[in-house]
Amino acid sequence: MLTAIITLSTASVYYAQQVQDTVDTRSKDIEQVVITGVADIAKDRKTPVAVSTIKAAQIVEKLGNQEFPEILNTTPSVYATKGGGGFGDASIRIRGFGNENIAVMVNGMPVNDMETGAVYWSNWAGLSDVTSTMQVQRGLGSSKLAIPSVGGTINVLTRSADMKKQGSITLGLANNGYIKTAFSYNTGKNAKGWSTSFLMSRTAGAMYVDGTDFESYNYYFAVGFQPNEKHDFQFTFTGAPQWHNQNFSSSIETFIKYGNGIDDPNRRYNPNWGYLTDADGKARQFSTNRNFYSKPIASFNWDYKISESSKLSTVLYGSWGRGGGTGILGSINGKNTNYGQLPRTADGLIRWDDIVKWNQGGNVADFGANNAFPAGAGINRSNNGITQRANINSHDWYGVLSNFNHKLNQNWNFSVGIDARYYYGYHPGVLTNLLGANGYQERGDANQPNGYIATSTQETVPSANPFVKAIKDKSQIVNRNYDGRVLWYGGFGQIEYSNDNLSAFVQGAISNQSFQRIDNWIIDGVTRQPNTPAGEVVNRRTPYKDLLGFNIKGGINYNINANHNVFGNIGYYSRQPFFNGVFPSNRQVLNPNLTNEKIFGAELGYGYRSANFKANVNLFRTSWGDRFQRRTGLTVTDISGNQIQNAYAEISGITQVHYGAELELFYNVGKLLDLEGMFSWGDYKYEGNASGSVFDDNNQPITIQNGVNTATLALDKAKVGDAPQLTASLGAVLKPVKGLKINANWRFIGDLYSQINVNDFMINMTTGAIPEAAQKGTLRLPDYNLFDLGANYTFTFSNKNALTLGANIYNLLDTVYISEGRTSIYNDATNTTNYKGIDVRNQVYFGFGRTWAANITFKF
Repeated sequence: MLTAIITLSTASVYYAQQVQDTVDTRSKDIEQVVITGVADIAKDRKTPVAVSTIKAAQIVEKLGNQEFPEILNTTPSVYATKGGGGFGDASIRIRGFGNENIAVMVNGMPVNDMETGAVYWSNWAGLSDVTSTMQVQRGLGSSKLAIPSVGGTINVLTRSADMKKQGSITLGLANNGYIKTAFSYNTGKNAKGWSTSFLMSRTAGAMYVDGTDFESYNYYFAVGFQPNEKHDFQFTFTGAPQWHNQNFSSSIETFIKYGNGIDDPNRRYNPNWGYLTDADGKARQFSTNRNFYSKPIASFNWDYKISESSKLSTVLYGSWGRGGGTGILGSINGKNTNYGQLPRTADGLIRWDDIVKWNQGGNVADFGANNAFPAGAGINRSNNGITQRANINSHDWYGVLSNFNHKLNQNWNFSVGIDARYYYGYHPGVLTNLLGANGYQERGDANQPNGYIATSTQETVPSANPFVKAIKDKSQIVNRNYDGRVLWYGGFGQIEYSNDNLSAFVQGAISNQSFQRIDNWIIDGVTRQPNTPAGEVVNRRTPYKDLLGFNIKGGINYNINANHNVFGNIGYYSRQPFFNGVFPSNRQVLNPNLTNEKIFGAELGYGYRSANFKANVNLFRTSWGDRFQRRTGLTVTDISGNQIQNAYAEISGITQVHYGAELELFYNVGKLLDLEGMFSWGDYKYEGNASGSVFDDNNQPITIQNGVNTATLALDKAKVGDAPQLTASLGAVLKPVKGLKINANWRFIGDLYSQINVNDFMINMTTGAIPEAAQKGTLRLPDYNLFDLGANYTFTFSNKNALTLGANIYNLLDTVYISEGRTSIYNDATNTTNYKGIDVRNQVYFGFGRTWAANITFKF
């Protein structure tokens, strides 16, 4: 439970005015006043890491109705997709590593979930409205904290209350009824040092995929106070409560079935929804899966300039996440127990009204005889009836970061600090829609062996109160009921040297994380938890499990002359696994093979700068051993041949090696034209085999062979999926007249492979046979090209007033492409049907077709 982090690093934390120094000869790194505090900002030609910076103007001009991380798609080794296409369901990979292994920081504060490492972008949708700069540090990065920066670090810097006096009103429109309105105002700093800034916005409509309605709000409030030159205080409070309907992957065969039936897939098809008639007799969109969440975060920053050579930066923060995601429970005559088997119309929509009729005791011709209960009776979990539930993932999270920086002399300085966090997660299940029934029979609580009938339902819309209680009625919980605690204590220190041409750092960290799982449905020391080995007694509350981790990093940058520089860095992490690696399979039993993950990274870089041209070249290698991974959103087949959607797999003993090269170019042709481009190549592979277990989305184990749900996976030499290993882009910004910008971008994605699916790589336990996917390799998806086009024009009326019109078209040529694959199925003698050379049984996500967005903003 102790995290003493001794970080010896150069070029990590800088004063706000240093952050605004020139990043290259064309422009400044950060154009507006931002909150920096404890943020670790990489400096061009000084910090020896691979870095790309996205400014507020680029976000405003290009983001439109895209997901926030998609703005990074033109940077090397970055792949951001829309996932299933629901609002905020985007995912991002850097150098082949996914969301949970990319550290996302907001003003230096870590925001990755402390149990899973995940980042749910729907909870941060409002960041695009208040971001002044977003910096991506690829690789281990310059952050001193013990954070999951295996692939890289995304540091989002929001504007502070010290911005100049200004207001703005924005209206945005896009395809599928998308509409966004926003209002912001900054007072500027008064004579006494006070300043405020606030923003309110609403976004609603639907995404490109059918059945993905959503509604989101965003609020941001900041107060600044600078009484003198020594002290600067900043308080911010922000949140983005939202709900959105979701989509799962389907087979290519299904997409084609609901397309032209031959070779043209319906990219908009979503298997999760249909129409449900409400009490007023109106048919409304209803989805099996809706995410609803509110994650307000408050922070208090204090920068104390102790002397000309010493500074203390501290931030206190708290976050109160409330919400969850829905799914379904139950069956109809032993069938329809998962999404793929739900009754559907000829168009593939779920027949919700028929399910309601059945739940009320009525007969539906193709459901079979309804003899389970009379009209109006409750649903029996193991017999007949379907209901909607939500798995709640609420939390209370508090933390403090403090960094002391002291400049020893003109060349040397050091910093030390602390990083402490407390996290309590609440994970009950609740009913959200009984679908016509009077109640749901729950038998999972060992404290109530006869079970009970739950009748209360919860709204699937986040509360307007950011501090609402995490759980309302404990007597009505269904499906699951456990809590998780994570305690984190740490300290860090760094030492750095710099002169006119040379900068170097050594940085280290040591951290302790304590994990505790509390299962409220277990009787202490009496009842064994389901799926626990025979004879093993499980207590309701586990003792804390302490895991010590550390990292050490070092790097050096040398400016050969005004044009050329070279750098290198190297680092090693011993990182604690996530909560589900400590207590796998959603059980109360400690992982018997618990061990830290080992990450080793090295990087070399070269930079060139001239008056009009900038180039960066990077070579990298990252190895990662003893990895535990939970892979979600899978479609798996059980031993009886049933397909189960939205399953997850827990895979342990994974070793990966990623290496590659990156090139980034910027060329200012003149006042009329800017050009930029990037190229990245990688080779991401597994080393050795691993083992995996699979579960459905209600945490029930799925039997996959010989009566068990575990298997050995033949992963050795297989390509790592879900991230392209070859990318390129070219972009141009044309400025023919003052106030007008026309931007065009081409992007190429190649060498993209499917995710690892347990079924496809499972070694036969009886014969030892190696599956075909392991012999042929991870399934390679088709390469594709995308073109985007946009324009912005600003009418300036005075020094303070301006009107900006903007429009963007994404995927201009309406390219049909697969953005993600979930399986590696190859043709055999009985299945020879292909789509672009891929077996149509493969589960995929298709990327969006042509979409558009337009906006108008008035600044005053």
